[in-house]
Amino acid sequence: MGRKKKNKILEKVAFTGIADRGKAVGRDAEGKVVFVDRGAVPGDVADVVVTRKRKGFFQGRVVRYHTYSDDRVEPFCDYFGVCGGCKWQHTDYEAQLRHKEQVVRDALTRIAKADIEEFRPIMGSSQTTYYRNKMEFSFSNKRWLKAEELNDPDIAMEKEVLGFHPPGAFDKVVDIHHCWLQPDPSNAIRNASRVLAKELGLPFYDARTHEGFMRNMMLRITDVGEVLLLVAFARDEPEKYKPFLDGLIAKNLGLSSVYYCINTKVNDFLLDLPLQLYYGKPYVEDALGDVRFRIGPKSFFQTNTRQARQLYDVVVDFAGLTGSENVYDLYTGIGSIGLYMARRAGQIVGIEEIPAAIEDAKVNAQINGIENAVFYAGDVKNILTSNFAMQHGRPDVLITAPPRAGMHPDVVQMLLMLEAPRIVYVSCNPATQARDLQVLLEKYKVRRVQPVDMFPHTHHIENIALLELK
Repeated sequence: MGRKKKNKILEKVAFTGIADRGKAVGRDAEGKVVFVDRGAVPGDVADVVVTRKRKGFFQGRVVRYHTYSDDRVEPFCDYFGVCGGCKWQHTDYEAQLRHKEQVVRDALTRIAKADIEEFRPIMGSSQTTYYRNKMEFSFSNKRWLKAEELNDPDIAMEKEVLGFHPPGAFDKVVDIHHCWLQPDPSNAIRNASRVLAKELGLPFYDARTHEGFMRNMMLRITDVGEVLLLVAFARDEPEKYKPFLDGLIAKNLGLSSVYYCINTKVNDFLLDLPLQLYYGKPYVEDALGDVRFRIGPKSFFQTNTRQARQLYDVVVDFAGLTGSENVYDLYTGIGSIGLYMARRAGQIVGIEEIPAAIEDAKVNAQINGIENAVFYAGDVKNILTSNFAMQHGRPDVLITAPPRAGMHPDVVQMLLMLEAPRIVYVSCNPATQARDLQVLLEKYKVRRVQPVDMFPHTHHIENIALLELK
């Protein structure tokens, strides 16, 4: 029987930046590109054991540090490195911004090969903790144990937990008692839910056997002080879920709206299920500038409300509105960008694939007294046609804010046909944005670029690009 081959170790890998999905990237002494999923900080020098070899690069994990980066800081969260969120919490925030800005620069120059007239410094977030208005948590009968907890019988025997799934463990959950991402009363509501469910003897869900009762919860906490709770139960058993919901409401934790749903599916996706209002009003409200938004349990709304206003101000600035422009707002969601700029434009024409979001957009236009905005539900590639443009007029400004996958190739070609004088492209994925820009450069030039950090301590980065017709 032959000996097991030892994995190759790359010595003294110098880490220089961050890459896709929060990985650290560096090179060894021979120039080999190395990616490490967790632990390393740009500026570290470390030995790495290779776990996967690919053409042109290696993937691995750190086994020994030679020197530590000057940008290393002590993580403030007890669950850092375990729950899978906030991967860059051990890196100074200014350093995070510097590396995120470089990610955008690399994408636009290497993929799009764009000649950018003005590249503005990245806009950091004024809040680096408690900045998320929406969070989702999972109930589980299997607790994920950290190495130091494995031999603690009091912890190892604990089954009913509520928190986040760690990376690669769909059937286990990290029990979260204090999360630094969402403001009060998020932690109080989550902890009270765990205790109450245990007191009522409600079994927590087992993702492998699909047994149990308590499945998931979603919390949205708005800047105007309203709280929406959605709880997913595994079975339609009112004698179980009513005492839980009534008991939670009775604790006076500031709940404005309480919804529930019954999820008998294998997956945890809830937006395809009927959601039942149990308590309070059917929506919560939030504000961006002078525009108020009604947000239901299925609504999409920017997760970092305060930073969203900064981002929208940049969009308005790039759009250069004078009050008469015909503005197309693609992938409009609940109309947040379009409604934010409606009073500065002649007309807003919004398109969004999700019908429920368009209904929200129409309601939000009505409650704000905005009468110069029209919204259409459907896939942008199907709605945005030559006939559509003839009906609504050629856009003076076109706003596009697609999902991470970027725009469909048909949409990009339609933008080239429309020849709007200005395009403001808002992206949550600089790589797919750069791919789309590469095609648009046939007729456009990139005038200005503004990266915006919406999610501190993560690798996610938003970028806004202003394109002008050549």
